[in-house]
Amino acid sequence: MTGSSAKLTKQGIRAVAARAGVSTASVSRALNSPDAVSPSLRARIAQAIEAVGYIPHAPARILSSRRSRTLGAIVPTIDNTMFARGIASLQKYLSSVGYMLFLTTSGYDLDVELQQARNLIGRGVDGLVLRGDCHHEGLRKLLADNAVPFINVGIYQPDRPYPCVGTNNEAAAHRAAAHIIELGHRKIGIVSALQRNNDRAGARVAGFRRALAENGLEMPPEWHVEVPYTLDDAREAARHLLNLRDRPTAVVCGNDVIAYGVLLEAERSGFSVPRDLSVVGFDDLDWSRHLRPSLTTIHVPTDETWQRAGEYLVRSLAGEQTIMHREVDFSLVVRESTAPPPPI
Repeated sequence: MTGSSAKLTKQGIRAVAARAGVSTASVSRALNSPDAVSPSLRARIAQAIEAVGYIPHAPARILSSRRSRTLGAIVPTIDNTMFARGIASLQKYLSSVGYMLFLTTSGYDLDVELQQARNLIGRGVDGLVLRGDCHHEGLRKLLADNAVPFINVGIYQPDRPYPCVGTNNEAAAHRAAAHIIELGHRKIGIVSALQRNNDRAGARVAGFRRALAENGLEMPPEWHVEVPYTLDDAREAARHLLNLRDRPTAVVCGNDVIAYGVLLEAERSGFSVPRDLSVVGFDDLDWSRHLRPSLTTIHVPTDETWQRAGEYLVRSLAGEQTIMHREVDFSLVVRESTAPPPPI
């Protein structure tokens, strides 16, 4: 450790000690030999560490000449095909420029995401890739206190003071719903991903609803179902909608996997897509063009989005000029799953 980084570490321990009302030796014991101090003292020191924003054993990334050339990424889950594909693209780019990627998951839990960020920073990553802009305030403070560069992926919010790269989810979802309305549908349901701690899902629902409102269309509350990211849950949501006495003639979905579930359940229930029910997805996964009927969806260039996130961090760490808010274009891909509504 250099003299400068050792000095910063010592200052951090002193701040923790002052906050907890103990000696720096007690802080060191709690960090290095936790069994040597009482549980109550460990808890007090842990609270002080969180309040101060100190990262135990902070790495030599403090000095640009001692960077670890590693980046961390925290995604909600790797079950999501889009996340897996994006991470693969990010890792490929980072490998090409001599960086290594550490990957963790949060399960859409902001407290878990905060803890994972602490772990990654404590292990010396130079920067973080985060999904969306729905984060614990403690995470924002942690990043600021430790001067850790980061970027929010999968969103475009130029009015926010945080770097981001992604699609305007609200506008893209609006386009998907507008397509259905242009075909003549007036009874439109929504099957979305869970909106809690998921600003992308919330923005897509907002876009769907804006298109309906602009065209004077009302949607009964029972026509909007939120589901986890699984085929089984999507099929259950479709079963609910298709069994209603007054049912939608079209369903707009928060992502392609949800749309697959709706398509499967419609077929199992004896409905013909798109003759009896039109379905729209979001993401344009590889399977979407191979299904029968193939899926109308919003195409989002996932590979480009995640690579640009890596480029932003690498260039920022190199002191180069970067674009803080980068929008990635989307497009509507019309396939076989949408058609005008059945005649009344």
